[in-house]
Amino acid sequence: MFQIAAHETHFGLTRLLGMCAIARGLVDPLRIGRVIARPFVGERPGRFERTGNRKDFAVPPPEATLLDRAKAAGRQVIGVGKIDDIFAHRGVTRSVKAHGNDALLDATIAAARAAPDGALVFANLIDFDSLYGHRRDVAGYAGALERFDARLPELLGVLQPGDLLTLTADHGNDPTWAGSDHTREQVPVLMTGPGIAPGFAGRRGTFCDIGETIAAHLRLAPGRHGRSFLGEGK
Repeated sequence: MFQIAAHETHFGLTRLLGMCAIARGLVDPLRIGRVIARPFVGERPGRFERTGNRKDFAVPPPEATLLDRAKAAGRQVIGVGKIDDIFAHRGVTRSVKAHGNDALLDATIAAARAAPDGALVFANLIDFDSLYGHRRDVAGYAGALERFDARLPELLGVLQPGDLLTLTADHGNDPTWAGSDHTREQVPVLMTGPGIAPGFAGRRGTFCDIGETIAAHLRLAPGRHGRSFLGEGK
């Protein structure tokens, strides 16, 4: 990825987004996945803070994703947080923006409560990654996990019979590791819903299995990559 950070007030948010749109075209031949605008505020070193106006300019997926397949089947696909940007505005029927884990979780719960049968609600809780993982803030990471755990009953409470809930991460980000890059340890996959048996999934060979499991739950045709693990371990 290629990232540009600038002061939201002194440099200007519109100017930053315009610069990133230009950069997107310039780095296309280099196969850069995302150009990210990272606006911040603050008036002196040590007091700068990122704002909620981050924007990702992503390369469109090379083939149909789970989101595209669900949308093509007439389903609602609600992206919460930066999901719409990550998928280059493809496959999402409605995008909901919010800043911070609590606000994003509020938006996710509201979207799940209002979603019709067969809908897909896809949320990204970015604070785990950007505020704590990359910044190697162990105490902050632990506190964020505890706050999420305390609110998990709210999310479980809006699920209807037959709904599937999946909690996972897109990569490792060990807050005790050196540097600020992603780390490579395995990530958990937690699920609850029909066809889910304790410990049934085991170690998977590809992240694509999660998408195919959700596709099978939504009764979508299988994709080209991965395989569903619904019903395994019964």
